[in-house]
Amino acid sequence: MTITSKLLFSDLLRHNVRCENGIDHGPVISPWMHPPVHRILGLITRPSNLRLQREVWRLDQLKGLNEQEVYVKGSCSFSDEQTLQRFPTLMNSNVFNRSGQKIGLIADFVFEPKIGNIQYYLVSRSNPLIPGTSRWRLLISKIIDKQPGSIACDIDTFEDLPIDKASLKEEFLSKSRKWKSQFQDLTFNASDRLEGWIDDQINENQNQSVDDSSEFSNDPDFYDDWIDNLDIDSSEEFYRMNKRKRNKSSSNERDLDPWI
Repeated sequence: MTITSKLLFSDLLRHNVRCENGIDHGPVISPWMHPPVHRILGLITRPSNLRLQREVWRLDQLKGLNEQEVYVKGSCSFSDEQTLQRFPTLMNSNVFNRSGQKIGLIADFVFEPKIGNIQYYLVSRSNPLIPGTSRWRLLISKIIDKQPGSIACDIDTFEDLPIDKASLKEEFLSKSRKWKSQFQDLTFNASDRLEGWIDDQINENQNQSVDDSSEFSNDPDFYDDWIDNLDIDSSEEFYRMNKRKRNKSSSNERDLDPWI
């Protein structure tokens, strides 16, 4: 029976209004709004489908709420449909982006029942009466201008807003964009690791080649094996080199002979 601190107005559209005398005053059909300050002042009900008479209830007359009915206290004001159509409202108003392009409609709003302040609007791309359509949360701070039947927002698309209720199509598109982003991150990480591994292999090969060249440069036999690379000026120098090589090989043979 108690009223919560926040109410979605579309939840009231499924309720009938019952007064303290037990009389059913029909379903809630539209809000009584004051758009300049983004506030709801009351509710409008239709007591009969055969008459054009409408009943207007102030917001402070709401005393309770259950799954099917809204309980009010006090008497209502009477009006007709033509008069109420001239009341300013933002419900079903066109939503325009910062470039002046129409991007959707206002489908619903969340308000505080005690004081009537609207916290945020819910917008949709298509007709809000179609079940299963997506809803995006439009904050009051994003609205830069409002006229009867239209509002201008400081956004480019609804993707700039947090989504409140996603349809199957929108949920699939959102997951597809998320999967694409994750795949791109995985690809970038794999390519970075591959490039790092290749750089490490190149550095190891360079270090190994440097070590091999230094080892060959420190080995004196390396120069003896490659006589062609030496610059020999005379036959005497060539003879001394061969003699030194023969003496070294003979000493090695004596060391290996067990009888010497």
